[in-house]
Amino acid sequence: MDEELLGIGAFAARARLSAKALRLYDRLGLLAPARVDEVTGYRFYRAGQAERARTVALLRQLDMPLARIAEVVDADDSAVAADRLAAYWADVEARIAGQRTLAEYLRGRLSGRSSEMYGKFVVETVDVPRQVLITETRHTLADELPAWIGSALGRLEEAASACGGVAGVPFVAYHSEVSMESDGPAEACVPVADEAAARAWAEAQGRARRTAVRVEPAQRLACTRITKAQVAHPQILAAFEAVEQWMAAEGLTAAGPCREVYFADWGAAGAEDPVCDVAFPVR
Repeated sequence: MDEELLGIGAFAARARLSAKALRLYDRLGLLAPARVDEVTGYRFYRAGQAERARTVALLRQLDMPLARIAEVVDADDSAVAADRLAAYWADVEARIAGQRTLAEYLRGRLSGRSSEMYGKFVVETVDVPRQVLITETRHTLADELPAWIGSALGRLEEAASACGGVAGVPFVAYHSEVSMESDGPAEACVPVADEAAARAWAEAQGRARRTAVRVEPAQRLACTRITKAQVAHPQILAAFEAVEQWMAAEGLTAAGPCREVYFADWGAAGAEDPVCDVAFPVR
């Protein structure tokens, strides 16, 4: 058996890696030696492990997380491995595209072109009547926010049938900043028709999803309408800042948490279709 194995030095040369890298891969669980001498601790590898070692090294150059490297190299066949790599790289490209957009947004702010960006948004005020809201609150970072909004509003709209039905436009209120460093909380809200039924529903739910009933008094909102494409971060930041700038110019102050009011069918909307009002309660 020993004749079929290579010492770590010989195997490292064959795999075109360092012995240090091989020890790291072993420690990370990505490439275990075929045998370890119980007395000396010396590692031995089979020649056929060289391909896996090279693949791990190349995947690490893509900044792939260790768990996803393991998913690729442990795939049952080459097609599955290739699909897993493609899925990871699609995630990378989406993240880079978002970062590129953020950099362009920040460049505009830093270069003093904020007024030019904000001028693209039309801000107005609307009056909203008193509303009984069933809500779900969650602390979440920005990367998890879109998925949570869709699922939370879906759950609440389904629950509204036991609360007299939906009686207004669903929205998400932000009680503190949601970013990659700050987790809010955010509150998904659906207006319903029957307050008593809503309170009975909330009591039955318990605290599993931090559901509640809240009553908002009649109020005025300062808002701007944005498209589905503009809902993406960081485009939506410019919309919020445009409303804040308009409020300051009009002598208005915020009277509650800012919000995104989703008045359109998200799934059916195209990128340039209006879907959301970015709004602040004002006084």
